[in-house]
Amino acid sequence: MTGTPRPRTTTRDPEDLTRRLTAWLGTRLPGARAVAAAVPDTNGMSSETLLFDIAHPRPPAPGLPSARNPVSCALRLAADPAAYTVFPRYDMARQYRTMRLVADHTDLPVPRVFWLEEDPAPLGAPFFVMARAAGRVPPDVMPYTYEGNWLHDATDAERDRLEAASVSVLARLHDQVPPGAADFLALPGAGSALRRHVTDQQGYYQWVVDGRPRSPLIERGFARLAELWPRDPGDTVLTWGDARIGNIVYDGFEPAAVLDWEMAALGPRELDLGWMVFLHRFFQDLAESGGHRGLPGFLCRDRVESRYARLTGHPPRAMEFHTLYAALRHAIVMLRVAYRRVHFGEIPAPADADALILHRDTLEAMIEGRYW
Repeated sequence: MTGTPRPRTTTRDPEDLTRRLTAWLGTRLPGARAVAAAVPDTNGMSSETLLFDIAHPRPPAPGLPSARNPVSCALRLAADPAAYTVFPRYDMARQYRTMRLVADHTDLPVPRVFWLEEDPAPLGAPFFVMARAAGRVPPDVMPYTYEGNWLHDATDAERDRLEAASVSVLARLHDQVPPGAADFLALPGAGSALRRHVTDQQGYYQWVVDGRPRSPLIERGFARLAELWPRDPGDTVLTWGDARIGNIVYDGFEPAAVLDWEMAALGPRELDLGWMVFLHRFFQDLAESGGHRGLPGFLCRDRVESRYARLTGHPPRAMEFHTLYAALRHAIVMLRVAYRRVHFGEIPAPADADALILHRDTLEAMIEGRYW
């Protein structure tokens, strides 16, 4: 992965975005200004993030910033339509509402959301502003499974503490949010929440390959899912969607903020468990393929499952299905990201679409039942 340019994530001008944000702030908090604005190096491949501080010259109302005590904020902006977006739609109101729901019903450290702007005129797309948490995030580039980052350099006991706290995030989310309170996150269609989720992903895949080469491997994956379909999909809960440690800000080794709710949906608990387990395996396999040891004892599937069962009384079921489904979902995202790189001329169009899937060997092994 070294020497590989980071894929383009936006066509927007950060300076212009900051000027427009300052103008918009004046309509919500007269006299306020945005200072120290910056786009993080880890700006996402889907929604975009702008980090900034809000300062206000007058004594504020409770909870609002002042010139002496600026508030650190993060702005989440719907993806630039000109940037060959990763997903077909970006519902910022849905994300905003989800974060408020989780904050209201759980003890999870979800950032406080300040404002939602659904009018695309101010910044070119809908967005919301939330409080920014101090702390550190396990890196994706280079992945935390490689040497030289804080998580890799931690002790086994510290990583165990982080793992236990991260699994607890899932347990508390699934147990504390009443499913009826999250009905707005139900996916369209017929059948169980799991059936709707998979149908939605099949539609996403069709959107990704529209006008592009299809992926025989992904289509084999969907066929294998049908063979492994759980007899009982289990409880329907609010799932985080992008449930991985790279979406948590840690204070030491404890979660300080749980981020990125754009993939939240109703579904079985195992959607999140499978995603957390697989996303670590993805980074671990990358490290091992490059000749690195990685973190072989971290976020192991059996230990994640046993921790979750102890916390919730719910032994995870059908995990062969759910880890395969996670790998398949990730493959579709990776294919879209690769096709965007082709679109921008960053890489040539390949003869084999499956060659664009970094975890091709893993996905094949899962389909054939020889990975675990």
